[in-house]
Amino acid sequence: MADNSANEAMKSQQPKPVSAKKLQQTDPEKYAHLRAEAAAPYRGLRRFFYASCAASGAIGGFIFVIQLLAGRGVENTGLNLAVQVGVVALMAWFWRLENRAEQKEISNPKK
Repeated sequence: MADNSANEAMKSQQPKPVSAKKLQQTDPEKYAHLRAEAAAPYRGLRRFFYASCAASGAIGGFIFVIQLLAGRGVENTGLNLAVQVGVVALMAWFWRLENRAEQKEISNPKK
């Protein structure tokens, strides 16, 4: 007897599922956010990755420019600087691709 009442109490505490239409009507902003997250689930993580890699490349590039100005290890520093500039350029390109995909999703929402 006590088990049945405990089970019923647990069931009453669980949140009831909300349909998509009801959510769209009651909170359209939250519904739009959830649809965008479902369309591109790891967009924020990818942007964080792009920004952190670009920052790392920029710091490395700054260090290699300082080494070139100081005249230390000129034979290797130029190549290393080129790699760092390439990393920053690649991450900027990835960021732009991500923004274009997001703008395309915003301008052409699927119902």
